[in-house]
Amino acid sequence: MPNSFCSSSSYLITSESVTEGHPDKLCDQISDAILDAILDKDPHAHVACEVAAAMGVILVLGEVTCEGYVEIPEIVRNVIKDVGYTKPEYGFDYRTCGIMVSLKQQSADIAAGVNQSMEVRSTESADADLDTTGAGDQGMMVGYACNETAEHMPLPALLAHRLCRRLAEVRKNGTIPYLRPDGKSQVTIEYQHGIPKRIVCLVIGAHHDDGIDRATIERDIRREVVDAVVPQELMTAETAVYVNTAGQFVIGGPVSDTGFTGRKIIVDSYGSVCPHGGGAFSGKDPTKVDRSAAYMARYAAKNVVAAGLADYAVLQVAYTIGKAHPLSISVETLGTGKVPDTVIEDLITKHFDFRPEAIIRYLDLRRPIYQQVAAYGHFGRTDLDLPWEKTDKVELLRREAGV
Repeated sequence: MPNSFCSSSSYLITSESVTEGHPDKLCDQISDAILDAILDKDPHAHVACEVAAAMGVILVLGEVTCEGYVEIPEIVRNVIKDVGYTKPEYGFDYRTCGIMVSLKQQSADIAAGVNQSMEVRSTESADADLDTTGAGDQGMMVGYACNETAEHMPLPALLAHRLCRRLAEVRKNGTIPYLRPDGKSQVTIEYQHGIPKRIVCLVIGAHHDDGIDRATIERDIRREVVDAVVPQELMTAETAVYVNTAGQFVIGGPVSDTGFTGRKIIVDSYGSVCPHGGGAFSGKDPTKVDRSAAYMARYAAKNVVAAGLADYAVLQVAYTIGKAHPLSISVETLGTGKVPDTVIEDLITKHFDFRPEAIIRYLDLRRPIYQQVAAYGHFGRTDLDLPWEKTDKVELLRREAGV
């Protein structure tokens, strides 16, 4: 969060999430399911797979260079089925939707820089092994952590994800049998001097069958979703809960809204509390630093906060295509550091290697682990065993920082 937030006596922060049936998230999941299937066949494959979803059709686009073959239409239909588009009355279902695939090999120019980094090509490399892989693109990536939740995530983003996961859960287990796959949530929290104090408002958009009256939907969503997820101490008499404020939400999914891979990058990361480099995660193999460096930046920031070096940490790293070493690494603790930011930056540079090949090996990223994070956030996931969520460098950082 900006420094001005920390110094203000009171301010509001809002975050949103979407369910796995939201058209954009459907596309993210298909992209990552295809990536997982390809990495399962060829861990060194180069993949940049994007998906568009519209009424009755899925379009798979991108660049893939790999050894082996995967049945892309079958993967697409399985994801759509698992998400819950299984009935013709939804207007979009896994059996009848059209699937078009337009994939080509990765550009030879890009591949040359990724497969042999600038350092190796110029014979300036001091570590030919870890310097081998060049960054798959230019850009800047951001990692964030805070101490306001056990997950070291901002509370509004965490609650928004939990509400959407609960929406999907009560749909799938039959608790609210009339729900359909699409859905959204939004949470606004009032902070006082950096501490979350109360929920100002909650917004739920719940995709549902035709013929369900509004009072029933509001009652069921409040009881089975909101009350089941939100800590009651954050709810006050003034907290507003809004459910389906447009009226009904019968027409949803790709019938009502075109979906694209990578259109929910703020949902995927930390909500609105910190900058974003702009690169999407889904559908990209780990040589694409949009994904792998963002994971490494989260890993470093989380360890810094978990070690007690700061209450908040925003880490930014920048790359140019084809070069292994990042162009810059910087950290900002928003005035909450227990040691100078320069000390934290030196520790990060010393103990976290941001060269793409080093990231890939340390976090073991050449394996099919990506579809599971394509909905409900890539960070702060206690339901998953994610390597970038480890806090295994806490004691080392404490010791060397003298905290």
